[in-house]
Order: sequence, then C-alpha cells, then structure tokens
Amino acid sequence: MKVTDPFSGLLLRLALSLAITGNLATISSAQQTAVSDRPKRESKTTVDDWPRFRGPNGTGISHATTVPVKWDTDDYNWVTDLPGHGHGSPVIIGNRLYVVCGRKRTAQRIVVCVDVDNGKVLWRRQFSSKKHRLHGSNSYGSSTPAADADGVVVTWADPEKLTLLALDRAGKTVWERDFGPHKAINGAGTSPVIVGDLVVLMNVQMDPKFMIRIGVLPKSYPDKTAHESFLVAVDRKSGKTAWQVKRKTYLAGYATPCIRTMENGRSELVFLDSYYGLTGVDIRTGKVNWQTSRLLPSRTVASPVMAGDLIFGSHGRGVSGDVIYAVQAGGKDDKPRIKYEIKKAAPLTPTPIVKDELAYLWGDSGVVTCVVAATGKVVWRERVGGSYYGSPVWVDGSLYCVDRRGTAVVIAAGKKYRLLAKVPLGEPSFATPAVAGGVMYLRTETRLLSLGGKQQHN
Repeated sequence: MKVTDPFSGLLLRLALSLAITGNLATISSAQQTAVSDRPKRESKTTVDDWPRFRGPNGTGISHATTVPVKWDTDDYNWVTDLPGHGHGSPVIIGNRLYVVCGRKRTAQRIVVCVDVDNGKVLWRRQFSSKKHRLHGSNSYGSSTPAADADGVVVTWADPEKLTLLALDRAGKTVWERDFGPHKAINGAGTSPVIVGDLVVLMNVQMDPKFMIRIGVLPKSYPDKTAHESFLVAVDRKSGKTAWQVKRKTYLAGYATPCIRTMENGRSELVFLDSYYGLTGVDIRTGKVNWQTSRLLPSRTVASPVMAGDLIFGSHGRGVSGDVIYAVQAGGKDDKPRIKYEIKKAAPLTPTPIVKDELAYLWGDSGVVTCVVAATGKVVWRERVGGSYYGSPVWVDGSLYCVDRRGTAVVIAAGKKYRLLAKVPLGEPSFATPAVAGGVMYLRTETRLLSLGGKQQHN
C-alpha cells in the first residue's frame, strides 16, 4: 500500500536550517502552572496487566511464557469483529480489554470493552466527532487508551476539540475535558498515561504559518491560527487540572511519555517533541527539570524509551527516520548530553525495545538493528522485510512486530539474529501487540485476535 506524506522532501529544508549540533540547553523560560507536591496512590494494576501503549512504562516487555512463536488460524483463542476501524493498540486490566475504534464516514469514535476470556463485547460507547483531514495512514481510532482498575481513559481530537475522557468499568462517563482546538495536518494520535493519581497527556500542535513557510500548506490556507500547546496532568478521579506546562507550537507530536526513576528516588515524566526534543518533568509538580534544545526538529512519532539513564529519541520525515539519539538525561546540576547517535535505518514510527543490555531498533522499512544500549555498538543489522507503523514487543526471548499489511514477524532477541516466523493476520494492521495474563492480543484494522496462554493449542 502506497502512503503519501506531505512532509516527504519538504522538511529537508527544515532539517538543514535547524542545525543539529548537539548543543543542549536546560530550561530557560518555559511557562508552567503547578500545584504543590501531592501523595500518589498506589498503581491499580498488576504485573499481568498491560495498562498503556506498549505496556508497563511503555517498555514493550512481557514476562509471559505461553505465547507461541509460530501459529496458524486454528491457534487463536478467539477472534472478535470490532464495530469500526482503527490503529490504536489494546490495553488490558484483569479480564477487561479496552480499545478505540472510529467510523470513516462519520468520524464517530467508539470505545469498546471486551472480555478477554471469550472475546465477547461487554459494552461499547459511541461519541460524535467532526470529520477532518487525516493522513492516508491515520484513522479516527489511532490513539491507545490508558486503563486501571477503575476504568479507562481515552483521547481523540478534531480541529475544534481535543477530548480527554474517563469511563468507569461499566462504560459510564466519570468526567470529560475539552482542551480546545487541535491542529495537526496528519490528524491526532498521541495517547494518555495514568501515573498514580494523575492522567497525563501531551497536546503538541502544528503552527500553520510555519507549515506554509516550508511549503507543506498552501499560502491560501484559511485558518493560520496557532493554538496553544502544552503538557497537562489532571486528577484521575475528577479530571481537574493538577499542572500544565506550556510547549512551543511548531510541529504536531505523537509520542507517549514514559517515567524515569532518578537516583534520589523521585520520578519524572520524559516527553518527546519536535521543538525541544527530550524533556524531563517532575510528576508531582509539573516543574521542568531539564530539556534539550531543537534536538529532533522534524516529525516525532516514536515514543521515548529508557536504557538506564540513557533515553532514546528519534525524528524523521516521510516514512523513515533521520537519526535516533541516545541522550544522557539531565539533572539538577547536569545538562543533558548526546551519548551517541545512529543514522542508518533509524526508526521514525516504531518505538525501540531495550532488554538485557541490548537495544533493538526496528526500522520503518523492515531493517532491524541490534546495538549495545550503553555504547551504540552495532551487534547485528538485518532486513526482515515489510513496512511498519506498529512497534515491537519482547516476549520470552523473542521480538514480535506486525507490518502494515498485517504480517506478524517474529525474530529471536539476542546477540545472534534469527527469523523465527512470519504469520499473516488477514488484514492490515498498524497497531502494537499487547500481552497480559500470558496471552497476546493482536489488533488489525477491524478485528481483535487472542493468542496463547492456557487455552493455546499444542
């Protein structure tokens, strides 16, 4: 399937005009509002849950041992048809799976809750939305929910409204927030995360005037208003704003934050966007602890991933990455700095995996690179084939990733490359697998598939 992207080639001037010299800066004048430190509740999830995009802290790592590396259609526990299309990944808490769908003709958004034991739809909620321009590979169901024992939090956007919505376990609305207009030439796609008693969301939009200057939008573009961009945390129970950090409106961002635990025992959220690059924000107060400067000036899609105190962040244009950096995180007295960079087969959309001192960079065009996470030394680089928007997950020594045509590719994780399997799922898929309770859940455009666990066939 051919996908056109208005950024292809046109952002070359952008990349050239913003010199990536590695000059990093701590925060100078970022504006923010915050509340005082507050106690955090214990996370209402277990090690068997998959509560957000790419599972616990976005690592993509599962300790399941009951997912096969090869299978056919008879091996699925169940296959469930969804009431709409979508590319967002499923999340699982206990026996409930949550996923977001959309309807192409109406832009209607649908939140679906499925019983993981049998694939039965427990409930679904439908919400109206406004049709608008999307990238050819985007959809009205591209965000991944965040969930805990109290229910699920979802987000979506159209040009007039960025919605953040909490539903309880029965699908009843608990609270809803409208954060105002949202502009992104390719549509929205970022996902929320639940951190203790907070729900965190990145709202980073495009500046139409900048897009006109670089030739992506025509000079006749009707609305040149640049709306406010920000990072926000709201109370999990009430939806009230706890803190909000202003960001620069520049290019729309799609990354989902992760958590970094520091030596002093405190934690910070790590965000990634095109204007600043990587940013560390105190979870409790919203204070910006450190940030880079113009590190990732083109499109940012893949989410940040931790490798000790190194953080991976990439950017690029079209359907390929320009470079991925390993950045030494900043601190109270230290500025962040680039430890190393990798340009060959750098991923733009798939988020890397870090496991057992190795990092796996799954490129958009099907080239996978294994490096020593601490140094960037290449262990191996191989072409597995395919074209990817989904991200890999690690399960019991194997990496699973699904290409855009819907082929699940399984390779061995380790210092030696081995292709283990290629399994067609039956229709296109841009989602990332989820693994919970020993079972893998695969999402294609219109279906959910359950694989492995105690019910798998031998």
